[in-house]
Amino acid sequence: QVQLVESGGGSVQSGGSLRLSCAASGYTGNNVCVGWFRQAPGKEREGVATIDSGGRTSYADSVKGRFTIAQDNARTTVYLQMNSLKPEDTAMYYCAADRFCNSQWLLIQRQSAVGYWGQGTQVTVSS
Repeated sequence: QVQLVESGGGSVQSGGSLRLSCAASGYTGNNVCVGWFRQAPGKEREGVATIDSGGRTSYADSVKGRFTIAQDNARTTVYLQMNSLKPEDTAMYYCAADRFCNSQWLLIQRQSAVGYWGQGTQVTVSS
């Protein structure tokens, strides 16, 4: 069974940095894509940054140049380094994964289309 466990959320002032981690287990093999989504109160869940088994990455326009997604060599942990945080980055951040996909596909998917989700970690950015 695929499990995704997020950590690293918290509160930070505008301009600060946070690093989120997603520990993944229960799936093996190639053609797996993993990513980060976020959902602010009253808004739809949206893709933030994704990475696939080929190491290709995709980013939402709102975070390009500020956020970086990476995975460890064993592809069991995916990180999201968030720099220059803004109040509008405040949201619950979720790790998501699916099989036989690429990073571009995952980034634009609705919640119901993605196979696996973590429980989320809160990020709050104050001005």
